[in-house]
Amino acid sequence: MTRDTSARRRRRAAPSRFERAGRRAAALQRPRVVLALVLVLGLVSVMLLDGYLRAEVLGDHRVRTDAAYDKVPQRILDGGPILTSTNGSMRTQSVPKKTVVLTFDDGPDATYTERVLKILADNDVDGTFFLVGSMIARHPGIVKDMVDQGNEVGLHTFTHVDLSYQSDARVKRELTQTQLALAGAAGITTKLVRAPYSSEASAIDNYSWPVYKKLGAMGYTSVFVDTDSDDWKKPGVSKIVQWATPKKNKGASVLFHDAGGNRDQTLEALPKYIKKMKAKGYTFTTVSGAMAKSAAQRGSAQNGSTQNGSAQDNGAQAGGTQDAGAQAGGARRSGQAPGGAAAPQGTPPSSGTNASGGGAQNVDQAAHSKATGTTLYEGKALIAAVAIAEWTVPTLAVFLAVVGVAVMARFAMMLVLARRHYRQRNKRRFSWGPPVTRPVSVIVPAYNEKECIANTLNSLAQSTHPIEIIVVDDGSTDGTKEIAESLGLPNVRVIRQENAGKPAALNNGVRNASYDIVVMMDGDTVFEPDTVRQLVQPFAASDIGAVAGNAKVGNRNTVIGAWQHIEYVMGFNLDRRMYDLLRCMPTIPGAIGAFRRQAVLEVGGMSEDTLAEDTDITVAMHRAGWRVVYQEHARAWTEAPASLKQLWSQRYRWSYGTMQALWKHRKSLVDKGPSGRFGRVGMPLVVLFQIVTPVFAPLIDLFTVYSMIFVDFKASLLAWLAVLAVQLVCAAYAFRLDGEKYRYLWMLPLQQIAYRQMMYLVLIHSSITALTGGRLRWQKLKRTGEVGTPTGVGR
Repeated sequence: MTRDTSARRRRRAAPSRFERAGRRAAALQRPRVVLALVLVLGLVSVMLLDGYLRAEVLGDHRVRTDAAYDKVPQRILDGGPILTSTNGSMRTQSVPKKTVVLTFDDGPDATYTERVLKILADNDVDGTFFLVGSMIARHPGIVKDMVDQGNEVGLHTFTHVDLSYQSDARVKRELTQTQLALAGAAGITTKLVRAPYSSEASAIDNYSWPVYKKLGAMGYTSVFVDTDSDDWKKPGVSKIVQWATPKKNKGASVLFHDAGGNRDQTLEALPKYIKKMKAKGYTFTTVSGAMAKSAAQRGSAQNGSTQNGSAQDNGAQAGGTQDAGAQAGGARRSGQAPGGAAAPQGTPPSSGTNASGGGAQNVDQAAHSKATGTTLYEGKALIAAVAIAEWTVPTLAVFLAVVGVAVMARFAMMLVLARRHYRQRNKRRFSWGPPVTRPVSVIVPAYNEKECIANTLNSLAQSTHPIEIIVVDDGSTDGTKEIAESLGLPNVRVIRQENAGKPAALNNGVRNASYDIVVMMDGDTVFEPDTVRQLVQPFAASDIGAVAGNAKVGNRNTVIGAWQHIEYVMGFNLDRRMYDLLRCMPTIPGAIGAFRRQAVLEVGGMSEDTLAEDTDITVAMHRAGWRVVYQEHARAWTEAPASLKQLWSQRYRWSYGTMQALWKHRKSLVDKGPSGRFGRVGMPLVVLFQIVTPVFAPLIDLFTVYSMIFVDFKASLLAWLAVLAVQLVCAAYAFRLDGEKYRYLWMLPLQQIAYRQMMYLVLIHSSITALTGGRLRWQKLKRTGEVGTPTGVGR
């Protein structure tokens, strides 16, 4: 007792390398968890941004029709298509006679807008484009070319919503976000706005009129149409040209569309329309150009009246306003927002110079202001974020589609191969060869297993196969060694060693084994009486170097235990049947496995290079040319972790250790002959289905939840249920092959929702640990010893 106490003191004074590595790992875990959470949060943010751009998130597709207009002043309803505000007074302005303001809505579009711009350039015509903010953010290069070409731009909200349904905050947000997108794309802001679903001024109703007054108070000029080409109806080129032509030489704000659907007819009609109108003596300009032209005509009219004493025709087509007032152009030259109002939030006021920074005012782009300060930088940040979302989400969608197909293919392959394996191994005439009856050594590594060691050894004592039992006590401090010795069981040897880890304990057992076949198990595992006999029968074949047994969850009557029971039967044992037929078994479970002692020694024993020593030695045996098989009838009952914390700890070690083992044996990919079979077949399958697919599988669930909330709940739910049904079929078949009762399968839906997500996070955490070069120590789980004699358990 004194010697043990001294040893413990020495260990506390001088921590082992395992303890030192553990402390370093513990210090690194929190940053890695934070990094994993940051990655998940970043992905969710990117998805929400992409959904917002596509009007899936916070989308509002309501459109108001047939509303009353009795509260709208008649002078506004009868007025022109340009609506401004001066000192709170709303005024309309018409387009001058024989003048066309070409306006385009809903762009920019990657397919049509650039072609529209080329048509305008070829015909020496400028247009006014009312842009949707989400489209600006997705196609910033087109917007910059548009402005550089001399065209004017206005806002058409960020998500193309009917503003009459929106709160004041939503209206401001829609415009501010569009201004930011415009600032990031072209370095400008604008004072022009066209509300989605608006048409002529005469269509203003009681719901939209307050919105336009608010826009005016914010310093915006609202632009309507008085001639609509109706090109969105795709009536034919001649009809589009006809409907876009003003009557009686009137001036007009003419509406076309450069986005929002197939615009081939628009592209064909536009050059014909321009040529027709020029032939009729019309000139083309922008909204600001029309306002400046109106101001010039009024000035000429006033001068002519003073000089000649004659009155000018002050009709609407002379470009007059429906109320006297200051012109927006003059306001711009004075550095104010249109109509003298203060500049709106997020929209810098005009500087009196054009947006390109030149010294002279560009009349046709007078609504533009150069973006500066935070507006400019926030705009560039928005464009960058959208570019990331535009690249990330579609790429992930394609990748996840591939992953989904791969998962379905894996399910199909598992079912086919598992059925073939079952039928092959359960034929009456199937035999591994002559029965193996010689004694074998059973090695039980134990570290602080006082709750379980008695059950483990008592189960081995009932073995129908002759065995010797070697208990390797790995420096236990809870009396494990004393309990094992006190049982007084025959053929049991207890070897005590300083705490050095499970691989060292197993190697110690192999060195002290008396027989050529060694069975390895965990200190918390219970064997059935016939387990060892079943497990060693495959060694009748001389090319078999190791055998994997069938591990069962003994404590399956809790929710966590039931989830793991489903995972063991479906995920582990069904997989092992498939890998067995493909001759590339990746792992012999630590709870139950048998080896040729010679083969273990040939590959250097159980390695301490990885935390998954079972996977490590399995791959090593493949590379040494040995065959590894699965024996379904050799059952072991193990105590699965009873809490989420312990489960996380165990699976974190498993997944990280598997990655270590695969990296260690990466050269198996180029091995030749039988030793390279695992590298050619097994390693790609393990990497694809145990690392890559699970890492990205949460994205499938994330996309599903996203689609349920923002896209189509019914279709998304049906798709999820279809996948669940496929998994249920696979699980039910796995349970049938293993002779398990189906009653645990009712937990499968909940397992998919909760348990599987935790396993995904564990794997992501492990991947980050692997990528950052972390190290983990052996982690001891707390046991209860509730798994005893397996007779009738779960059957």
